[in-house]
Amino acid sequence: MLGLPLTLSGFNLGVLPGRPGIFSAMEESDKVLVLIRLTGGNDGLNMLLPLDQYDRLYQHRKNVIIPEKSVHKVSDVAGFHPVMGDLSILHQEGKLGIVQSVGYPDQNRSHFRSMDIWTSASSSQEKLLSGWLGRYFENRFPGFPDAYPNPDHVDPFAVTIGNSVSHTCQGYVGNFSMVVGSPLNLSPISSNERGDFGEGLYEQNLKFLTTSIEQSNAYSKVIKKASDQGNNLGPYWDNNSLAQQLKTVARLISGGIKTKIFIVSQGGYDTHGGQVLQSDNAKGFHANLLINLSTAISQFQYDLELLGIEDRVLGMTFSEFGRRIKSNGSRGTDHGTAAPLMLFGKCVNPVILGESPEIPAEVDIMDGVAMQYDFRSVYGSVLEDWLEVGESEIKELLYDNYTHLPLVTCGKYVEPQGLKEAFNYPNPFTESTIITFESETEEVRIRILDGSGKVVDQLLNKKLRAGKHRIPYFPRRLPGGNYYFYINKASGDITRNMVRL
Repeated sequence: MLGLPLTLSGFNLGVLPGRPGIFSAMEESDKVLVLIRLTGGNDGLNMLLPLDQYDRLYQHRKNVIIPEKSVHKVSDVAGFHPVMGDLSILHQEGKLGIVQSVGYPDQNRSHFRSMDIWTSASSSQEKLLSGWLGRYFENRFPGFPDAYPNPDHVDPFAVTIGNSVSHTCQGYVGNFSMVVGSPLNLSPISSNERGDFGEGLYEQNLKFLTTSIEQSNAYSKVIKKASDQGNNLGPYWDNNSLAQQLKTVARLISGGIKTKIFIVSQGGYDTHGGQVLQSDNAKGFHANLLINLSTAISQFQYDLELLGIEDRVLGMTFSEFGRRIKSNGSRGTDHGTAAPLMLFGKCVNPVILGESPEIPAEVDIMDGVAMQYDFRSVYGSVLEDWLEVGESEIKELLYDNYTHLPLVTCGKYVEPQGLKEAFNYPNPFTESTIITFESETEEVRIRILDGSGKVVDQLLNKKLRAGKHRIPYFPRRLPGGNYYFYINKASGDITRNMVRL
């Protein structure tokens, strides 16, 4: 029964019991985080083109690449797909930020496993049963669900618009997310009156069901009330499922619900074939997804502005992986590695964080985009700057090598600091090369990744003094090909391509 969302009387239910934790005054803040899950693996190289790498990318993607002259330039070195004009405008207005090449070491290219990694914030080498926001809630709300809702906490902690409970909000024992299809059609679920359930397994399961039903009925009343009191002032496309989900979110927030996390989704990004039309690379299946994504976010942000609540809401997209650098013979792309991640709202830092993904001259059919930023540092920065979580707790919730990124600034542009130049020489090399970089006085880790995102060597893991460093590297068993050195440090992560002959 655990983890199984119930659909009773037209109402989707996915509430499970939790465990005691450390209470914090999270509910005193009225900030809201909206997550948009792009299911299937979004082709970041087709969404945000690296214009400074365009010629090389063209050589690897002739049958799918968008004509350079048709992109919406958002900087001198990057441009959105031509159907994403709305997000280009949002970026110009200072309400959209982009993080380049977000991923994780040892990329897993299975849809199920990689999404499990993203929702749990685990490493690729471990399996966590809890979600990253579920662990966050665990530390703050003890006794869930038996003690909830109560006079101090009458609202659901998280709401997923859809058909199944979100693993993102899974705690160690229970899930903090409420599944809602349409808040305008919430019917109470009948249940037996409470009594002495006894201590047997059957009796405890029956108690769990009864508690969940009672809790869901209480939460459904809160959601229905917020929906009745809420409003939408901006237009939304009727035939855009994502836009309709975000419309519901805006209506509930404007109606006074105190839910902190909303999760919506858009499927269809597994574009192995027919990603573009044979007659026009700027049109096709992926273009249709991107226009719906761009329009939905833009309409949602405009509605929040009209409602006077845009300073309370931060949005973020995520997908299980990007696509490979080389296209395939079916006018599509296959499972890859890192990809750009977008944040939107009045309080985002409207920068493109990181450099354009480096496209080597020679690319293996399996090669993907090299990771520049670990997705857990993106999560941690949102927790720290938006939900006001301390650094030590973030490292406990996510991972020890968390690096803060300037993603949330509430209208003030912040230039990323600490991204010093780094290179290796000679490059290409045969027997050895020297990696040169700068750092502050800080812990520094250097890992060597191959083109598929796999960690093939560990070069350094120690505290260094501030200054320039030269680290010799003698690969022993690496065959010739494209590799990347990934430097993880608090002052800024760095990824560079290197070639062994």
